[in-house]
Amino acid sequence: MVASYMAEKNEQHPAETLKRRRQELFASATQYEPAEFIRAHAELFDSYFRQCFAASRIGPELAINRNPYAVIALGGYGRAEQCVFSDVDLLLLFEKSVPDEAGDLIREYVYPLWDLGLEVGYATRSLRECVKMAKEDLEILTSVLDARFLCGISSVYADLTDQIRERVLSRAPNKIIRSLVERNRGRHAHYGDSTFLLEPNLKEGAGGLRDYHTMRWIGRIKYDLKELRDLEYHGALSSEEYENLFNALSFIWKVRNRLHYFTGRKGDHLYFNYQTRLAEEMELEEKDGQLPVERLMSELHAKMGYVKQQLLLFLFELGFEKPSRRSFGFPRQPEIIDLEISRGGLSFKSPNRIVKSPVLLIRIFETAARLRMPLTREARRLVREFGYLVDEDFRSDPEVRRAFENILMIPSGQINVLEQMLGTGFLVRLIPEFEGIVDRIQFDAYHLYPVDRHSLRTVYFIKSFADSPPQGVDPLCIKIYNGLKGKYLLLLAALLHDIGKGRGDGKHSETGAQMAPVIMRRLGYSRGKADLVSFLIENHLLLVKTASRRDIHDEEIAIRMAREIGQVNRLKMLYLLTVADSMATGPKAWNDWTASLVRDFFLKILRILEKGELATTGAVRRVEKKKAYVRKAANFPASEIEAVLEMLSPRYMLYAEAKDIVSHIDLYRRLDGREFVWDITPDEASKTRSVEICAKDRSGLFSKIAGVFTLNNIDILDAQIYTWKNNMALDIFTVTPPPDQIFEAERWQRAARDMEAALTGKLDLSKALQDKQLRAKRAAVDGRPNRVEIDNESSSFYTIIEVFAYDFPGLLYRITDALTRNGLDIWVAKIATKVDQVVDVFYVRDEQGGKADAPERAEQIRQQVLWVLP
Repeated sequence: MVASYMAEKNEQHPAETLKRRRQELFASATQYEPAEFIRAHAELFDSYFRQCFAASRIGPELAINRNPYAVIALGGYGRAEQCVFSDVDLLLLFEKSVPDEAGDLIREYVYPLWDLGLEVGYATRSLRECVKMAKEDLEILTSVLDARFLCGISSVYADLTDQIRERVLSRAPNKIIRSLVERNRGRHAHYGDSTFLLEPNLKEGAGGLRDYHTMRWIGRIKYDLKELRDLEYHGALSSEEYENLFNALSFIWKVRNRLHYFTGRKGDHLYFNYQTRLAEEMELEEKDGQLPVERLMSELHAKMGYVKQQLLLFLFELGFEKPSRRSFGFPRQPEIIDLEISRGGLSFKSPNRIVKSPVLLIRIFETAARLRMPLTREARRLVREFGYLVDEDFRSDPEVRRAFENILMIPSGQINVLEQMLGTGFLVRLIPEFEGIVDRIQFDAYHLYPVDRHSLRTVYFIKSFADSPPQGVDPLCIKIYNGLKGKYLLLLAALLHDIGKGRGDGKHSETGAQMAPVIMRRLGYSRGKADLVSFLIENHLLLVKTASRRDIHDEEIAIRMAREIGQVNRLKMLYLLTVADSMATGPKAWNDWTASLVRDFFLKILRILEKGELATTGAVRRVEKKKAYVRKAANFPASEIEAVLEMLSPRYMLYAEAKDIVSHIDLYRRLDGREFVWDITPDEASKTRSVEICAKDRSGLFSKIAGVFTLNNIDILDAQIYTWKNNMALDIFTVTPPPDQIFEAERWQRAARDMEAALTGKLDLSKALQDKQLRAKRAAVDGRPNRVEIDNESSSFYTIIEVFAYDFPGLLYRITDALTRNGLDIWVAKIATKVDQVVDVFYVRDEQGGKADAPERAEQIRQQVLWVLP
């Protein structure tokens, strides 16, 4: 309709003008500051709607003089914060009832925008209906709070704002604000803390744009503020805080616009595979050992952290975020006379007192931890301003050390005091080495958090073992922590465990262990305590690496670990640090399977430390005990039992559980001329499946099994390979369940058919895998080449081969096939994860049953395995 009218006047349609002007704006986007760009983009839509209003054929039919109406922008468009592909939200508001022709008017306005591929949300309401809905629906109310007049009769818009103020906001402002705060909490719980996550949600996560919107809405409700800057004029923000907040928002807007532009759609989740390109688009360069993408994410986390903190302070000062009623050792008013509670937070009574008693700089954080409340804005400013007082004398003061230990020991509430110490710069003043990891990103698919916040999360998880562990935490952690001696030293080690990453030398454990004694001595700790913290830092990956890459059934490994760790209390600290560090890293580092592995390995080492090293006589005694159990439990003739027991290998008898030996013998008896038989048992605790396979041993059996599992989308996590004396193979695999567990039985039946075909030569696995188009698909990060390491030192009987490679379906088949072609028998396989690579570990022997320990032989194996990797 508008189009025909414009054609008669030989003028360009407003939508065509909008399209052209948006293209021009996007082409010159780099010339605009982010806030200027989103406002300019909103103004293009303003112009479009005003042109449509002026040229409308339907508008005159609505008798605007008898039933006035207004065209109103809502939401982000109403705030004039229109990112590249943000929704355009529109309200057609009538003073009286909504006429039937309103739908035609909407079609004039909206359909051309849909034709341009834009997301447009609209509503047609009467004034009375709109006020009523805003009163009943918080989502509608917040969109109206952002409303902005575009065209039509302005008095209708004015009536809307007046009635919303009089009939909605003024009647129950605190109730509305509490609803907003509660919705905020739910949003944060759902989308996560974007100031921590390496794949943050720019809008909905904690520290995202919605936190800023919440501040605006509350300011509008409470004080009738219209713009962000009004928060400064009203005194809610200082001039410096406003500038910092505006700069933080500008950076988030910039990132969001770039993300929209190169993905070609709206979106707020900054996924891992977008980040490298985004850094390139923003023309960032490598600096101080950090990749461009790491610099991008470091700055983004810092900016989002500032937004998050400003909202939290804003809510506390208004009384809508209450400190916990539970405090630790202090009444509701601080006992320290130089501190006071002001505007919902903790503050200094006078700056002069800080100069006279610098220890107040840490005592205020200690008190905040006990009272579970934040520092006020003024207190934070003073901590930054007087940070220069934190010198060598301050750090070595016993009172400072005791206060810091108390901060570490007091359970974390909603207010994380370590975060406040980090945000004010005090933590870096106290521990200067911490500066190297502030907002430092380790850009991979494995670590979900920046290094500094990861360290704080590790401390948080350890403290949570005391009384409020996260869901799914092994009760063993709680028991160990509550009986532990020197908890504060473990917490110090947790805080410092990644401090070496600030040096960027790739050896952060060793580097951190060298840095720790310097830090500890500066804080006044004895050499013995410094050595303990240094040991924990250097070995914080020892348990998880060994458990996931070595055969934990091998007594030789467990004895070596026990000798290296040496003390029960030290082992317990190392275990808790391992658990907390892995949990703080993310789900790829800590899952049910990894937790089970590390726990079993820890208990094995603990038994050795408490009862002494295992002896050969003890091993013989255990084997005889197992044989006696089998004789009693097996349900077949005694002569046959003895014959079978003679066939079992010593290694199998030593490591297999007695009850499992009985079931394995039964599995063997069921073989009876078949190619293979298997039993599949679910393990609900680790959410895995145990697959016990019995088959006649043959060259390449392991690689064939691996290939069949790959064809059926089943991942191998662990494998124990046993060959009995009668040349029968008993292989035990721990695997992930098939993807669709509703049809799991059917998937296993299909896998059994594939296994039969592969073992009889009817299925060419190499061709089948190629037909499935299994190609190596590297993660967004590159720069770490494939690597093969051969270890002939750790085991007396096996060569251990570690393969570091980027994961893809069929990788395990390729590697094991290469090992088989090199004349190696695989006895144990461990599948671990290292950052965005996997680490496949194999215990192998050559065809003569010996180690492949000749240098030229080891190099040949290395080259052959590397050759099959992409």
